[in-house]
Amino acid sequence: MASGDYENIRHAVEGDDVGVGQVLTALVLLRRLREELAAWEPQLIASARAMGTSWAELAPALGLASRQAAERRYLRLRPSEGDDTAEGRVRAERDRRAADRAVGRWARENAGSLRSLAGQVGRVDVVVRRALEVDDVVALVAPLVESLGRVRVEDPELAREIQAVSDRAAEVRRDTQVLRDNQSRR
Repeated sequence: MASGDYENIRHAVEGDDVGVGQVLTALVLLRRLREELAAWEPQLIASARAMGTSWAELAPALGLASRQAAERRYLRLRPSEGDDTAEGRVRAERDRRAADRAVGRWARENAGSLRSLAGQVGRVDVVVRRALEVDDVVALVAPLVESLGRVRVEDPELAREIQAVSDRAAEVRRDTQVLRDNQSRR
């Protein structure tokens, strides 16, 4: 929107000698401005987050009282990849995080066996070997699952163990989703 358009809107609002055509034009310009601003906000929020800004830091800039409100606003505003609604995006993100936390708990409860398996896989897969350097065992799950195709060719037995980890992580995610769905129906 050009700066002259902004002045036309201001004149239509504040001017005494305004005709119907000017008011209608100002309304069209205002609608376009609103659409442009609506597209910019999620882009700016995403940029701030990519630069390391926390939700708590974003909240006051957005005129909101909490980090949760800031994140919820972003999830509502961000463009949709499917036919989901704004509330659907908020719920999907919360469901994904709940599933990630559940898989994390499962991984920590099974840290010994996951590290042992990763040690074996790390001999043939550099990504898994690098993941072993991270203190948190949760960081091993994704690289292990991603190594399945590469390991299957070299060591079918090891691949079966990786597949079992993948299956169990998927099961934990499904169980978490079922629990969340049941809770939301109440």
